[in-house]
Amino acid sequence: MSWFSWLFIVWSRSSQSLLLVWLVGREMGIRNGLLSDQMLTCSRWGTPSSQGLFQDGDVIIGGLFPLHYQPPAIDHDFTQLPRYNPCTGLEYVPLQYIYAMVFALEEINHSTMLLPGIKLGYHIFDSCGRPPWALQSALSLVGGDNTSCGQSVPMIIGGASSITSQILSTVLGPLSIPFISYLSTCPCLSDRLQYPNFFRTIPSDIYQARAVAQLVIRFNWTWVGAVVANNNYGYMAVKEEIQEAGVCLAFVETLQRENIISDARRAALTIQASTARVILIFTWYTDVRELFLQLAKLNVTDRQFLASEAWSTSGDLVQNSITSKVAKGVLGVATRSSAIPGFESYLRHLHPIHHPDDEFLREFWEMEFGCSHRTSHKSNILTSNPPVMSDHKSLKKVQNLFTDASQLRVTYNVYLAVYAAAHALHVLHLSLNSNNSSFTIVIILQLLQHLQEVNFTTPQNETFYFQGADIPAKYDLVNWQKTPDGTLKIALIGHVDGFALHLNESAIQWITGSSRVPISVCSEICPPGTRKVSRKGEPLCCFDCIPCAAGEISNKTGSLDCERCPLELWSNAKRTACIPRQLDFLAFNETLGITLTTAAVTGVTVTTVVFVVFLHYRHTPVVRANNSELSFLLLVSIKLCFLCSLVFIGRPSVWSCQFQQAAFGISFVLCVSCLKVKTIVVLAAFRSARPGAEALIRWFGPGQQRGSVCLLTCIQIIICTIWLSLIPPVPRQDLGFQGSKVTLECAMVSVVGFCLILGYIGLLACTSLILAFFARKLPDNFNEAKLITFSMLIFCAVWVAFVPAYLSSPGKYTVAVEVFAILASSYGLLFCIFAPKCFIILLRPERNTKKYMMAR
Repeated sequence: MSWFSWLFIVWSRSSQSLLLVWLVGREMGIRNGLLSDQMLTCSRWGTPSSQGLFQDGDVIIGGLFPLHYQPPAIDHDFTQLPRYNPCTGLEYVPLQYIYAMVFALEEINHSTMLLPGIKLGYHIFDSCGRPPWALQSALSLVGGDNTSCGQSVPMIIGGASSITSQILSTVLGPLSIPFISYLSTCPCLSDRLQYPNFFRTIPSDIYQARAVAQLVIRFNWTWVGAVVANNNYGYMAVKEEIQEAGVCLAFVETLQRENIISDARRAALTIQASTARVILIFTWYTDVRELFLQLAKLNVTDRQFLASEAWSTSGDLVQNSITSKVAKGVLGVATRSSAIPGFESYLRHLHPIHHPDDEFLREFWEMEFGCSHRTSHKSNILTSNPPVMSDHKSLKKVQNLFTDASQLRVTYNVYLAVYAAAHALHVLHLSLNSNNSSFTIVIILQLLQHLQEVNFTTPQNETFYFQGADIPAKYDLVNWQKTPDGTLKIALIGHVDGFALHLNESAIQWITGSSRVPISVCSEICPPGTRKVSRKGEPLCCFDCIPCAAGEISNKTGSLDCERCPLELWSNAKRTACIPRQLDFLAFNETLGITLTTAAVTGVTVTTVVFVVFLHYRHTPVVRANNSELSFLLLVSIKLCFLCSLVFIGRPSVWSCQFQQAAFGISFVLCVSCLKVKTIVVLAAFRSARPGAEALIRWFGPGQQRGSVCLLTCIQIIICTIWLSLIPPVPRQDLGFQGSKVTLECAMVSVVGFCLILGYIGLLACTSLILAFFARKLPDNFNEAKLITFSMLIFCAVWVAFVPAYLSSPGKYTVAVEVFAILASSYGLLFCIFAPKCFIILLRPERNTKKYMMAR
């Protein structure tokens, strides 16, 4: 790295950056502004050329992974290059991350659609899980090759921890070198002002915390205990999300790795003593393992645990026998998993013989199979002489964390990071081709901008893009379920897309082993009809529930106050709703309404059938007797009587209140008018048979009969029109009596109009009855006056009985009495007049002759 690069970093950054650069310089031999001659050469500071994974290409992408967990020992002599002792303790899972990056790059290099004609290479280093070592490796990557001032990397994929990503982004930011992390989740890294060159393929912890808060709210857990890491990772979830969601924390215990045994013991005792049945744990899986060990010693096995992504899919915990005793039924948020086609096969076909320069693979092979490479190594890592490795060994049947590709989570994040880098390079390559510019000269200057705008579809058919530094939040929801052999397995029960939670509740196995959701509350939530009263000196989630007073309601759970109902309304028995004092009217869907409606529809149907029969036999003597035209008009009027009864059923409205009385009055006047004219025709016919009275029937022919019906009906129409125009009935609630019921009725503002309608109907009916009575004994085999007499007797009897029943019936039964009277009188008219005629027409056709009709 040149002096200019160092000065550019110092000049461009804040005081924090200056401190970081000073520390790096101190680590690598910069003291008091002086550099040794040896330090002016291009090299990977403190990293030997043999310790890494390299592949040349037109563009090199750097990689940093925490492959070992035991840090190296470095003896510093600032006049010489650092003497290197390698990291130890190979981790299988980060090794899988490395080969996910290699696999993705090989896929891209073989692709004809992505970066055609350009080969991507890689320089991958081991950061040993320590930020200073990661910083040394990163500076070595951006400085070029260690043996000569060669090609530097335009971007780096790494950052297994948030603190590492913060340091590297701060140092690399002035150089505009993009840094893509696959595992850094701190929300602070979303700040584009402080970390403009940082990107990540794992969601920010803020989304995870919100997902956990949504789970707590979804299952109505208002009394939750929390065990968190003593850093921002834990406190953010508890303070910023859980408490803001209105959940009360029974306790918050912190775990510090330096004092993990004592802290875990203290947290276990707190959990045992607490009444909270749901415990949220936001810390690392190593801390959780110690906590579960302490809980097992106390025999605490009835708590429901909520897991963060840091331990929700930990195979070490799931396979632990102590864990299966304490933590079955764990519900957790996990980094989303996805399959990478061909990746497992790729892993199982790896062999050091085919990759002789791959130091990582050689070390893994020695650990897995206990064998050594054929040649010795200058690094003297091995202190014994194990068997020489053979090409007969393979990974095809090996089952371990390295070869397990069943649930690729962080591995898939690495895979996405590589494809994001490739697509940004692809867009940059296309733009440079159009401008005839050099791809390698301006790649670093423009790559950051194109990476911010990247948007592509992955080989798994997923749309990928960055929102600032972040990607859209996607998580899996997992559940630790007990298998028949007593072990635990991780089951997928849902997922999170952004802020949307998709959960299959029926698939969850809770701590109880059943599908019943555990309850964790300080006080049971107040049901509707009650209000909360806080207990003095206790958290807000601890309260008493007091019923609302009469006339007041609370229509939701957990109400703080009851609301008073308006004057025209009243609270129901449960105090959950203001009802219109149990609004009461004759409805279609109640038993009485259904019965009356059925009777009316049946009457209409029967009347229609009779009409059809008469129409079919209209030329027969029975139908033609006594003016068949009046018979058809009578059938139509009876049908209208049946239909008008339906207007009385249902919720009263302005139009129904006005229409029902008019329809009732006009329909019955039309009906009774037809009967009256028929009776007059019978009398006139027999009177005209006497000597000297032949002109009587001529003066009352068919025209006069139709005119009489129209005249009598028009009088009722005039009465109804005047009444409804001046003082019509209106729907009104009867609030005049105490209690919770109120009848919605058609109130008669003026009773005079209604009395005139009924009186006119009664007048016509009485005159018709008198005339029919006088004509009942006239000598004919078929005297229709007898039928009219019986029908009018029934009609008058019904309406005489109607008056007292109507006046004494309460509420909706007043309307029911009127409907019943309409139906009863209509059926009486229909059956008394037309049943005998239909009997002769259909069953005794031999009587349907003029000779028989005229016989005495």
